[in-house]
Amino acid sequence: MHSKALPFPIGRIELVILMASLMALNALAIDIMLPALGLISADFALPAVNDRQWVITSYIYGMAIGSIAHGSLADRFGRKPVLLVTIAIYIVFGIFCALAWDYDLLLIARFIQGLGASAMGVLVNSIIRDRYEGDAMARTMSTIMMVFMIVPIIAPMLGQMVLMVAPWKAIFAVLSSAGLGVFLWVLTRLPETLHPDNKTLIRPRAIASAWYQVIFNRNSFGHVMASGLMMAPLFAYIASAQQIFVDIFGAEDIFVYIFALNAAAMSLGNFANSRIVMRFGARRVSQSALIFFILVSIIHFVLAMAGGINIWTFTALLVPSMAMVGLTGANFSSIAMQPFGKIAGVASSFQNFARSAMSASIGATVGLQFDGTVLPLALGFLVCGTASLAVIVWAERGRLFRRVQTNVSRESLLNIDRL
Repeated sequence: MHSKALPFPIGRIELVILMASLMALNALAIDIMLPALGLISADFALPAVNDRQWVITSYIYGMAIGSIAHGSLADRFGRKPVLLVTIAIYIVFGIFCALAWDYDLLLIARFIQGLGASAMGVLVNSIIRDRYEGDAMARTMSTIMMVFMIVPIIAPMLGQMVLMVAPWKAIFAVLSSAGLGVFLWVLTRLPETLHPDNKTLIRPRAIASAWYQVIFNRNSFGHVMASGLMMAPLFAYIASAQQIFVDIFGAEDIFVYIFALNAAAMSLGNFANSRIVMRFGARRVSQSALIFFILVSIIHFVLAMAGGINIWTFTALLVPSMAMVGLTGANFSSIAMQPFGKIAGVASSFQNFARSAMSASIGATVGLQFDGTVLPLALGFLVCGTASLAVIVWAERGRLFRRVQTNVSRESLLNIDRL
């Protein structure tokens, strides 16, 4: 446990669920929209078939850009005040999305909603780093991710249910209602985790110095880049999933269930990681998962080139790929955050910005290559996975599968095991 951690009145289980709920607001804002993309495209008479993807990617770009500021604000004013303000932005601009009468206005509102929501990932990392470090942090983050992944499993189904009884704009009312629920939970239950001694003034030179530390820590920044490369094909898949399953496979009726299956695979990967990371270490687990991801991607690409992909082979290859993403995400993030306990907010903010900017740019580029086949996505998976491994080899100076011991107290390990 962090040596300057404040007394923590809420239970560990509640902390995990609350942190997962904060992260889930982002997943909900993205995945609940998938069944509605075709209706949005038709209502606004979008000229190009891939234009509908901007409902997803505009939000992701907002998440990327917004990440740069929230850490510094949280290091100055505390985690809780920044969370409350940014959740309020999420709620208000969800309402603006519902009221948008023009597609450009919708995308602007989505972008600003993403700007606010970007605080969720940044501050969850910071809050957990305030409490834990090393493999203990990786295990806690995996537990959070495991709970959080329930939302991507059910979000498209929820969106489909809303569309059965209301127009697509009602989906944004659901998002704002969910945001309000989490806002009240944070307001009434979450204590401040930033110790007063660790508060820092917002000084450009100090922030620049912190960014310098983050960028030029070879191992840390390498894992940030590797994480961004692994998230990129995930974003590309999310952005183009509705077109793949509906336009290619004609599987509109079962699309939400297959999407849920893949989200469940990611959740299972995070669950497995939470069980094994303390035994084997974050590096060994994540690097093994990354290599397996590349092997599956090779098979996917070869079959796509040969025209041997149908809905069942596509799903059979996607499920293990998503599980491996689940085994890498929390571990890469935890390794990247390890050196930055006293500047956790700024470090998490910059890392989330770099990670999200990379994944959003590459993911959007891959998604917009959709040409009526799965080949662009399969190639994106293979290239991103291979590049991620190359970055990890560089970051670790060629020494893979090693385990780095951290100064985690016996009390921290016992607290984690009780989860």
